[in-house]
Amino acid sequence: MKIAISATGKTTENLLDMRFGRCEYFQIHDTESKEIKILENEGQNSSGGAGIVASNQLIDEKIDVIITGNLGPNAFELIEKSGIKAYKCGNMVIGSVLEKYKKGELKEIKIASPAHHGGNH
Repeated sequence: MKIAISATGKTTENLLDMRFGRCEYFQIHDTESKEIKILENEGQNSSGGAGIVASNQLIDEKIDVIITGNLGPNAFELIEKSGIKAYKCGNMVIGSVLEKYKKGELKEIKIASPAHHGGNH
């Protein structure tokens, strides 16, 4: 299984980034091979539609699960249509995020957060 986490950096010591479309990195943790792949989020510098760009990037990586802070409506719709499960987590180190996921302590994202319409908030 491949788990993508919106992240502020490249290690499990870095924090989860609450922003999905504008996060700096995605850490992709493969639960079978134990490999971690780091992706620079292509959406972070886009003028608009950052969530769409980020979603498509992860869909291309054949992700099974996304863990982030919030998903805007466009990203949510794309991810839901692709059959990827999304979970919400607070601002904590990635290692703890993965532990919470394994224990079933994260809440699944069932509805999108309000749209931001380009730009950081």
